[in-house]
Amino acid sequence: MVQAPLSPQTLYPDSDGQPMAENTEQYQWIVRLVENLKRLLKDQVAFVAGDLLWYPVEVKPTPDQPRPTVPRQAPDAMVVLGRPDGYRGSYKQWQEENIAPQVVFEILSPSNTPSEMAAKERFYQQYGVREMYFYDPQARNFWGLIQVENDWHWVTELNLPWVSPLLQIRFAMFEDGLAVFYPNGEPFKTLEEFAQERDQVKAERDQLQVERDRLAQKLQELGIDPTLL
Repeated sequence: MVQAPLSPQTLYPDSDGQPMAENTEQYQWIVRLVENLKRLLKDQVAFVAGDLLWYPVEVKPTPDQPRPTVPRQAPDAMVVLGRPDGYRGSYKQWQEENIAPQVVFEILSPSNTPSEMAAKERFYQQYGVREMYFYDPQARNFWGLIQVENDWHWVTELNLPWVSPLLQIRFAMFEDGLAVFYPNGEPFKTLEEFAQERDQVKAERDQLQVERDRLAQKLQELGIDPTLL
């Protein structure tokens, strides 16, 4: 019996059926990376995503192979420099000027195995990633692979603090685990810290408006139109 070729929706689904994270710590790390990387690159042409399926090559069914194997990975966080931000159900590289993610991050969970991580490393090396970083928050184990010209160089805790050549963010290890910093030295924030920062800015603006209103009232009492100043 001849099988019908798969549809593009079946070949390139937007979900692999796997959860984004297996525990709260892994989830918090993924969200922290994505949100801070978006903030870092907000003034550049760059696409940042978390747990998004990346299809590096287009695979077309043939009569001999109606159900071909489609290479794919869903990095916990990825950065694509040179592609605009915006909605995507998945990242199909051939529809993105064939630009591969240049930097990827993987946050390990207890179920991840060394062979699984090695397979991810090979995939990323094969399909154009230039920097890849792996962190196990429970074991506090960090490593990376960086492409320099045509060679790959290991980054381990012995290299820390380490600065990403492409993003200029800095990785450092402390007693309570890994920390990531903006190029200006500011640490990556959690969503809660972002919310607190926004609340503080709003409170300062509200207080400034109160002071302006009070000054305008004083000027009016003195017979001065504040709108003319």
